[in-house]
Amino acid sequence: MLQTTLWVMIKDDKIFLWEKKKGFALGVLNWVWWKQEWNESIEECMIREAKEEIWIDILKQEKVWIMHFYFEKKPEWNLDLNLFKIDSWNWEIIETEEIRPFWSPLDKIPYERMWADDIYWLPRILDWETNIEYNFWFDTDNWKILKYEKIK
Repeated sequence: MLQTTLWVMIKDDKIFLWEKKKGFALGVLNWVWWKQEWNESIEECMIREAKEEIWIDILKQEKVWIMHFYFEKKPEWNLDLNLFKIDSWNWEIIETEEIRPFWSPLDKIPYERMWADDIYWLPRILDWETNIEYNFWFDTDNWKILKYEKIK
């Protein structure tokens, strides 16, 4: 299984999101994520991708959640998604050619524009639950969830 990272940043009563402006997942709201390189820890992967994708220097983070994604027709896409809570960073929001970053009020999170799984786990994260773990099975034709199970 691929090892990937994703991170969540919350400041005041807002959550950081970004809209994909081109390529894969055009128009979907998400966070920075990508796969682990062979020579790095999952923490190093998260820090590297944040710096490469949106030029953020992460100063303090904590790995607190994991999800396992399985793809019906493309098992080579199966992945473990390691989620981090980012507690401290140096960064000014900068829009790039690929993404439009913004802060969304916590009481108005646009789940309808996000990945289908986000509605299941993100509310638990916003309640500061720890040790969250899920399995999700996706239909790769239309990105719908076929089934899911809460492990923790």
